[in-house]
Amino acid sequence: MNRIFAALTVALLSAVGSAAHAQAPRDTPWSVEFGIGWDNSISGNINSSGIGTLNGQAVVVTKNSYDDVYGTGLHVRFGGGYLIDDITEVRATFTLQSLDADLTAMGDIGSSRLYGQYDDYQSFGLDVGLRRYVDLKPGLRAYGEGTIGLAFIDETDIELVAPGANFTGNVTDFYDQTAAFTLGGNAGVVLQMSRSVDVFGQLGVRWVSGMSAIDNLEGTGLDTINDKSGRWTMPFLTGVRVRF
Repeated sequence: MNRIFAALTVALLSAVGSAAHAQAPRDTPWSVEFGIGWDNSISGNINSSGIGTLNGQAVVVTKNSYDDVYGTGLHVRFGGGYLIDDITEVRATFTLQSLDADLTAMGDIGSSRLYGQYDDYQSFGLDVGLRRYVDLKPGLRAYGEGTIGLAFIDETDIELVAPGANFTGNVTDFYDQTAAFTLGGNAGVVLQMSRSVDVFGQLGVRWVSGMSAIDNLEGTGLDTINDKSGRWTMPFLTGVRVRF
């Protein structure tokens, strides 16, 4: 994924950079925008696998990806930018990610299946970056951008249940509230609707570093199943931009 991200960023910036002559100067350098869409998980595990004991019984936990637990969720962005020249824009954007958790098969405990109910995934962050534009035809522009920032992720707990082993209602603190590091790359198109209003659509990739693990499972043999929780997503957004 690191190689894909690097190649995408270099290709986008090279492509838009080669067409720097295409856009005439604009008299409205400031802009604000709002976008909403889907947050598609493409890699990363909310928990790893492990073998240990719970409630005096042997337990096997199998790994679960973010896609297994959360699937596709809501992705919202709002922020603004400033054109420092005809095709280069400095941007600051707030990003909200919200994903609902499904009941998930976690493995086995004794002779029973083990299930887990995670808290919903909630993240709010600030990304800053650089965007480069290229004109495709009058009123239609393409762009590529790279971003870096921080995402503040809510505390995540999990409730473990094994009906066949009479093991229910064990709520485990899994991840603490976290300030995670983010990297992103996006490509999109902007259609001018009027002198000051545009609509846009974009597709990108975004990496969020792992959450802060809580060692509530220490001594069970399962204390490492929440050590690696970084994730890659592919957000797709549409929205409106206002220039002023």
